[in-house]
Amino acid sequence: MRQSMQIITPADEALTHQIPETFATIAHADSTWTESLWGCIAAKDGSVQIDTGMKKFTNRNIFEAFGGVSRGTEQWTVRSSRRLDRDVEWAGSGPVSYEVIEPLKEMRYTLAENDVIHGFSYDLTLRALMPPFLEDKDAQREPQGYRVCSDLLRYNQVVTAEGFVQMGDQRYEATHDTWLGWRGHSWGVRMDVGVLPPDMFVPDRMEQNFLLSWGPMFLTRPDGTNYEVRHHVQEVDGDITYFSGYENQEDGTQVPFASVDVSDLEFDPATRRFKRGRIVFDCGWGKTRTFEVEAVSDTGFALGTGLYYGFKGRHQGKWVGEEFNDGEKYEDVADPATLKEVHQIRDIPIRVREGDAEGYGIYESIVYGQFPKWGLTGESFR
Repeated sequence: MRQSMQIITPADEALTHQIPETFATIAHADSTWTESLWGCIAAKDGSVQIDTGMKKFTNRNIFEAFGGVSRGTEQWTVRSSRRLDRDVEWAGSGPVSYEVIEPLKEMRYTLAENDVIHGFSYDLTLRALMPPFLEDKDAQREPQGYRVCSDLLRYNQVVTAEGFVQMGDQRYEATHDTWLGWRGHSWGVRMDVGVLPPDMFVPDRMEQNFLLSWGPMFLTRPDGTNYEVRHHVQEVDGDITYFSGYENQEDGTQVPFASVDVSDLEFDPATRRFKRGRIVFDCGWGKTRTFEVEAVSDTGFALGTGLYYGFKGRHQGKWVGEEFNDGEKYEDVADPATLKEVHQIRDIPIRVREGDAEGYGIYESIVYGQFPKWGLTGESFR
């Protein structure tokens, strides 16, 4: 007989409890509560990249995952969804899975051979270059009203990768010297889960002038030492609703920035895809630091196919059955009709320079609505 108040899981064997509940229970009843894994790993030459994501919707009893690849403007994606309580310990669904080999140091992303896209698979073992670093807690209320729309904690970690990506007859070999990227882990009340409630006042940020600018950058100095710089800013109708910015050092130290200026960036006016520019950090006391950034190539994974901001009427966290797998191939995600389906939020591999330090990064953005400072005044797609 099922226990009426609690469920005991294998995780409850560990001496890691922090509240008088089992690990099957979370602190919020909010249906948008999500625990998420994400990864974006790319060849440094920009030839190919994989994006993957997994989301555990505890209060919806759903586990979702996707695995995708971008090669220039070509993009393939496999999605999977299952009922969570059928296997609460497994970080995966269908052919997509994640494995921790050594906590905070070595992990594995796998897309197994599947019936959705024949000939598409990957197996990448990640190795950490630096410790994981937290962003500031993403605690936001709606700009109108009082509802908490985000109460989220997130860390990211720069990694290299070894393994392979198979795309039909083409096999790409990844090595720790030639592939670089980031993995992320977040948990909490999250925006963009399910459809907006129809019987309450919840403004849709995509109907406003909305900016999301996010990007980690990993640089090496001439003396061989490394450091990481990252920012995350969200803006609605000119008001900053969230900011986090740090220099992260190899010994685990974080040095905060006061603010970031992304006004000197260039976007393609037709696709709103990031091209190049400068990111300037305010370090306080009148000091600034400037990073020159540019897209490595046309490669860049459009996250819409991972259900970010909806995809063909489906949203993150939607129940689609006990187990469901689907996906598609796009020959050109820059095609105007395709853009309307996959949206403009992308993970784009970039090159980075600060003075004589050089490196690579990922740039992710949404620029929706009117932004005259970038010459973006026309109607835009989500």
